[in-house]
Parts: sequence; C-alpha cells; structure tokens
Amino acid sequence: MEGRIRIFLLKSACALTLFGLLQACSLMRADEADYHSSDQAVEPGLERRVITEADIDSEDFEVGAFVGAMNVEDFGTNLVYGARVAFHFTEDFFGEMAYGRTDTDQTSFEKLSGGAKLLSDGDRRLEYYNGSLGYNILPGEVFMGRGHAFNSALYLIAGVGSTEFAGDSHFTVNAGAGFRLLMNDWIALHLDFRDHIFESDVLGSDKTMHNLEGTTGLTFFF
Repeated sequence: MEGRIRIFLLKSACALTLFGLLQACSLMRADEADYHSSDQAVEPGLERRVITEADIDSEDFEVGAFVGAMNVEDFGTNLVYGARVAFHFTEDFFGEMAYGRTDTDQTSFEKLSGGAKLLSDGDRRLEYYNGSLGYNILPGEVFMGRGHAFNSALYLIAGVGSTEFAGDSHFTVNAGAGFRLLMNDWIALHLDFRDHIFESDVLGSDKTMHNLEGTTGLTFFF
C-alpha cells in the first residue's frame, strides 16, 4: 500500500514539474513576440536623403584662367587677367605656375602736373610670372539645396617670381589666400586674393611696392 502511494506522489510531482515547464515556455514565447512587435512599432519611417557629392578627379593637373582687379601701388586699380597651371602633390599640398597682366594708370603727380609723364604708354603695362606653393588648410563641403554637396577648400599660397614693369624686371614675392569650389569632378571655381611685392625706384627712390590683387577664375582637372 505504501509503495502505491509513493508511486502516485512521484507521478503527481512529475506532472506538476512538466506543467510548470510548459507554462514557462509559453511565457517566454509571449515575451519574445511582444519584444518584436514593440521593436517594429517604434522604428521611425524616415526617408534617407540622397546627396550627390562632387569629388576631385583622379588626375593631378589643374589648368585654368582668371580675371579680376589689381591695385598697383601709386598707379591705380585696373583689370587684371591671366592663366594658372597647378599640380597637386598630395591632398594638402600643390604647386602652381601663374601669369598675369594689367595696364596701369597715371600717378597723382602726372595728373596734377598737367602733362609730365613718368612712363611711356608701353612701360605702363605690368606682367608677372611666378611659381608658388599652396596648402589646403580647411578642406570641407558647401551644401546647395537639399540634394547637392560640393567639395571645397580654403588654402594659403606663397611664392616668388618676376614682374616686368616700367621697363625693368623686378624680383617679386607673392602671398595670399584662396577658396576652391568643386562644381563637379573636373571643374573648379576659384576666388583668390594676393599681394605681389617688389622693390622699385620708378618714382625716383627705392620703394617696396605692395600690389593687391583679387580674382575669380575657372580651372579644369585632367
């Protein structure tokens, strides 16, 4: 009799344990379903914006032309134009060769004297040739509208060269800054501001002339 009671108690204990395990599995499945449903419920329905970004061409050469204004000290501000060729050594450094030309005005002395000329008409033309090294200090992006981003760079540049003016050649130092905006992967827009510095005695005594130049231009990578 005692053996039957023990068997009955063991069977009851096994049944209760199996029932408990089934209940635990059901609760785990319900929690998992609630987790997935809540995860889908809070997922935001945001649309990703597609941006077209202009990259610099894989080629390293850049060639173009510029136009602007140049103030030749004591000789007025006039139109300047020219051409530039650059080679990009790395993403940060580039070298540049440039040629520029402008025609100067009369000095204040010439205008007030009523006829005295310091220079002939041919000697009033100023031409410069220089080689410079540039460094991109602030590469970045410019956003226009909702779907376009343009690579850009603010750079410093300095170099040496020669200036033909007043019938003489002058060793010249140039320094300044510029901004480059990539319109697509092979066309760039430039804004440049530079000072061309050389010694001259055109007014009768040696003088350091600072000739400020501001230009805009287009260049092409190839």
